Amino acid sequence: MIEHMFEYEGMQTAAALRSPDERGDRGRGDLEHIGRNGAARSGSGAAGAGAGAGVRASDHVSAARAALDRITSLRSRVADMEATRVDTEGLPTADALAPLLPGGAIRAGGTYSVPESVLLAQTMLQAASAAGAWCAVVGVPSFGVEAAAAAGIDLDRLVLVPDPGDQWLAVTAALADVAQIVLTRPLGRVVPGDVARLSARLRQRGAALVALGSWPGADVTLRVTESHWSGIGQGHGYLTERRVTVTASGRAGAVRPTSTELLLPAADGSVRAAVPVAASAGARVLRPVAVAS
Repeated sequence: MIEHMFEYEGMQTAAALRSPDERGDRGRGDLEHIGRNGAARSGSGAAGAGAGAGVRASDHVSAARAALDRITSLRSRVADMEATRVDTEGLPTADALAPLLPGGAIRAGGTYSVPESVLLAQTMLQAASAAGAWCAVVGVPSFGVEAAAAAGIDLDRLVLVPDPGDQWLAVTAALADVAQIVLTRPLGRVVPGDVARLSARLRQRGAALVALGSWPGADVTLRVTESHWSGIGQGHGYLTERRVTVTASGRAGAVRPTSTELLLPAADGSVRAAVPVAASAGARVLRPVAVAS
C-alpha cells in the first residue's frame, strides 16, 4: 500500500473506494428505500413493507460480500509486500562502512549522525535500498538523484522531501512509518523530548534514522577526520579521488572509537575501502598547505 499512499497524495473515504457499479447499485437501493418509506407512510399494506425489508437485506448481504472480497485482496497484497522486506533486526550497509558499525549493520531503531558529508550519508542507504528497503531523504536539496542511482539506490523505493521547512521533524517522524531508513538534515534545535518520541517511533516501526549533522544521543557518529585529494600534479591534472579517514564514535563512550580509510569517492565514483598507503606509494596525493594571509 505504500506506493498508493504516495500516488494518491492523501487518504480517501470508504465510499470513494467503492467501484462505480457498486455506488450506482447502492444509490438505486437508497432511492427504492425512500420510495418504499413514502408508500408506507401513505398507508401501503404490510406486504409492501415486508418486500422492502427483503430487498434491504439482500443489499446488505451483497455489500458484505463485496467488503469481504476487498479485505481478502488487501491481505494478499500486504503479504506480497511483506515478503520483499529486508530483515528488520539489522539493515545491511555498504561493505566499506561495515567495520565502523556495531555488528557490521544498521540497527533497526537506531540513530546515526553523519556531520557534513552528504556522500557518506548517502552511502549508508545504498545496501539497504538494494536489498529492497524503502528510504526517505528529508531536507537535503543537494541530494543527487543520478548519483544515488549510480550508487545502487533504488529510486522506485526512494522518497524525497527536499524542502520541509519548519515541519522537518514532523515530516521525518511521519516517513518513519513507511521507510526503513530516513536520512534527514536537522533544520533547527532538537529538544530531548522530541528525540525521545522519535526514537520510540523508530523502535516501534523498525526504522533507522541517519542525521546529516549532529543528533543528540546518536548511537553512532561517523565523522570525516582527515581528507586528501589526489590527481593534481605540478600545476596540471584533475582531481580524481578523495582519500579520507572516517572515525566512528558512540554516545557516552558506548562505542569504542574506530577509524578506517575510505576512497570517498574513488576515481570511478564508488565508495570503497582505501588501499594502504604503502601499496600506493607511487600515487600523487594533494595535501593541505599553509597559505599566508
